[in-house]
Amino acid sequence: MWVLHVDMDQFIAAVELLRHPELAGLPVVVGGAGDPTQRSVVATASYEAREFGVHSGMPMRFALRKCPQAVFLPADNPAYEQASAEISEVLRSFDVVVEALGWDEWFLGVADADDGIGGQGTGDAGTAAEYPEQLATKIQAAVLAATGLHCSIGIGDNTLRAKLATDFGKPAGMFRLTTVNWAAVMFDRPTSALWGIGTKTARKLAELGLHTVRELAGADPAVLAARFGPTTGPWLVALGRGEGRRTVIGTPWVARSHSRETTFQQNLTTWAEIQRETAALTQRLHQDVVADGREVGRVAVKVRFAPFFTTIKSKKLPSPTSDPEQLTAAVLAVLEQFDHDRQVRLIGVRAEFVTS
Repeated sequence: MWVLHVDMDQFIAAVELLRHPELAGLPVVVGGAGDPTQRSVVATASYEAREFGVHSGMPMRFALRKCPQAVFLPADNPAYEQASAEISEVLRSFDVVVEALGWDEWFLGVADADDGIGGQGTGDAGTAAEYPEQLATKIQAAVLAATGLHCSIGIGDNTLRAKLATDFGKPAGMFRLTTVNWAAVMFDRPTSALWGIGTKTARKLAELGLHTVRELAGADPAVLAARFGPTTGPWLVALGRGEGRRTVIGTPWVARSHSRETTFQQNLTTWAEIQRETAALTQRLHQDVVADGREVGRVAVKVRFAPFFTTIKSKKLPSPTSDPEQLTAAVLAVLEQFDHDRQVRLIGVRAEFVTS
């Protein structure tokens, strides 16, 4: 069994470049209403813009400072959703199990060529060793022909390795990462290079003397369990060893939550304003919850204080609900946990659905 990770190259920017071919080769930044003087964040940046240090999540004003010559475009979510659906249709035309991870990336479960399962309808599969690369080439060509978009493909013997392999193949290429070359490719890299380990976790690992993937792979799971908990600690060691899920889940993707957020062009300065805007945002979120038809088990609130410090707090509900008054009351209760005396530039609310 092989796992392929399909990741679209500069997806949002690439969709925009299809609509604006005259911008090819220029630094392009997409986000908000496309006005970098207003408060919003970068949704994505073209490779040319990234060379200037522009990246997703960066305030648009910072992007303007780093790359004043960039072309700024407004985000168009329906267009990206349509492109994503077209790519999914192409992927499902192959004899693979497809698991959507979001708009622009998918896991594909592929049987070995000599199993007599994988590759049906895809032509000459070649040898078992060659097969995943041959299939990846065909997938890239099919996606490009149908959508005009390029993708990179990571090939692995589990989801972790396939996901990590993709970055080595970008842009528009492929890379194989398995137990055979895991140590050679990954061991000298920092722990933050692993999927699932962010800056904070990497810093905590460094406090234990674990700086590289090699050191993490050789760590005592019991030591990490004492620091991170009985589940997370051993899981981190497993990440260092390249262990991951080998099964691709082909069930349709279902959103685990809905969220809404607003960046204010002028900071909110009073607690009454903050409460009022949070309640209004929750009412908009409730519309999404009703449209989804499921009940909410947890709510979360994100607050970005001026100048740019973000905190998120959440709360499990006493019982699942989709009642607007109960959701608003729960969100406002979480909001009370934040500092009342600081100016606020962004508020976000999230409703997490009950999972079976």
